[in-house]
Amino acid sequence: MNNDAGINRRIGQIRKALKLTQQKFAEGLKVSKAHAGAMELGTRKAPDRIIKMICFTYGVNENWLKTGKGAMFAEGRDYKLEEVIGNFKKLDDLLQDYVLKQIRLALEYQEKVGNEK
Repeated sequence: MNNDAGINRRIGQIRKALKLTQQKFAEGLKVSKAHAGAMELGTRKAPDRIIKMICFTYGVNENWLKTGKGAMFAEGRDYKLEEVIGNFKKLDDLLQDYVLKQIRLALEYQEKVGNEK
């Protein structure tokens, strides 16, 4: 089995470990269900961009995804951050811009208050 076939097989393992349908898994990666399914079946190669997206979106250990060595998931998963990212992706562009502005304002406020102590 070549490395690409191993990556494709591990993509399916990730989805199943997360108990996601192909549709939900694909939505998280911003690809079609057909594209995600083709990667799992090995009829479509997973480009590096998708590999990075899988690791970022689902907290997967990139070394494991590429080689099969190590733990499937990166250690020290930040569930709060994952929740924020998941919810942020559900917002339309206008609301995403609004949320980013609010985060910047909150950071400015925190820095100001922190410097006053």
